[in-house]
Amino acid sequence: MTRLALIGVSVRALAESAALTGEEVVAADFFGDRDLAQACESYAVGRDLGLPLTAQGLATAARRLRADAVVYTANLENHPEVVGEISGWARVIGNDAATLARVRDWASLRRVCAAAGIAVPETLLPGEERRARAGVRWLRKRRRSGGGHGVRRWCGRALDADHLLQAEIPGRPASVAFVADGQGARVLAVSEQLIGRRRLGARGFTWCGNLVPFTTAPAEADALLPQARRAATVLTRHYGLRGLNGLDCVVERDVHGALRLWLIEVNPRFTASMELAEAAVGRSLFALHVAACEGRLPADLLETAPQGHAAKGVVYARRMCTMPATTDWRLRGRSDVPWPGQRIEKGHPVCSVRSAGASRAACLTGLRRAAAAVYEEIEAPVAGVQPGPAPETGARVLARTETPAQGPPGPYVEEVL
Repeated sequence: MTRLALIGVSVRALAESAALTGEEVVAADFFGDRDLAQACESYAVGRDLGLPLTAQGLATAARRLRADAVVYTANLENHPEVVGEISGWARVIGNDAATLARVRDWASLRRVCAAAGIAVPETLLPGEERRARAGVRWLRKRRRSGGGHGVRRWCGRALDADHLLQAEIPGRPASVAFVADGQGARVLAVSEQLIGRRRLGARGFTWCGNLVPFTTAPAEADALLPQARRAATVLTRHYGLRGLNGLDCVVERDVHGALRLWLIEVNPRFTASMELAEAAVGRSLFALHVAACEGRLPADLLETAPQGHAAKGVVYARRMCTMPATTDWRLRGRSDVPWPGQRIEKGHPVCSVRSAGASRAACLTGLRRAAAAVYEEIEAPVAGVQPGPAPETGARVLARTETPAQGPPGPYVEEVL
């Protein structure tokens, strides 16, 4: 029997998608959240396995867990050398190392998009700063990017090898989730990205959730899907993308008043917006991922906007806090649930919250209320919180610590990968 490992910074959503198929998987990520342990055999890379919170640490975890096949999530797309190493001893179900290296290379990506007529912001690499036009607002971004962490407005200094410049496009951030078989692509959902929302504890350009569908005026409801489909198909055919992939975009209104989709970044793996897409599609995206990587793209997958509105938000800690009892958090619509007694540093994610409603406004109101309820609990003094047992999953446990003392060190994602 194949032992399949899921690895990444956070793999809870992917593990729950795999559970819909009945597939038995083992998971290793940076958090080892309570609901991940309920979904499958799981381990926190640092707390349970004593490994560094790095891409290499994730690879070592998968090998230590004797995986025969591996599915990865963020931010291993930034480390093709590690994905290549994994492929030397296990089957990688997803884009291979060579594909990652090519599609995450902006020198290549901007050429491909220019030739295909896909709108991308002007993007400058180290040594090209002199081409930065006056009057343009430039963003300094990490070349190994993720979640909007480390994005800053450019102050005019020379770039180092780890950063690039990108012209800021005014508009609404969006995510495109699609599945590909190396030749063709099917769009699963176009969602609005939530960026820097203070009610969720986020700042600056930090990603903090998604909302589906991406709402527009009724007359423009079908304006974005053809652009998303074309970008996904062009990139799939050029780079040979397989499985689940995502595009970070900005939707702008052009000089003629029409909506235009600008490509900001390609995420060649399962993305955070995909659990909303899964609910809209009504089938396991894990199953779609595996099938597409084997060259099977479902013919009955409809590319349509979901009915109703749904949103997911990530609540970030506004100050260092110690978790209260979290036994009923999942029943209250929260996910990525920490353990009671766990210490979470300021700026780190606490949990995810969900909302649904008849409109975008209703969804956003629901997220704000859900986040406020979380803050009311975690920012109150915690008295008498006792370490609780890990949920029983029937899994073999490798020295799991029941109540971790703290989350991962340093700014979330930016320094750990």
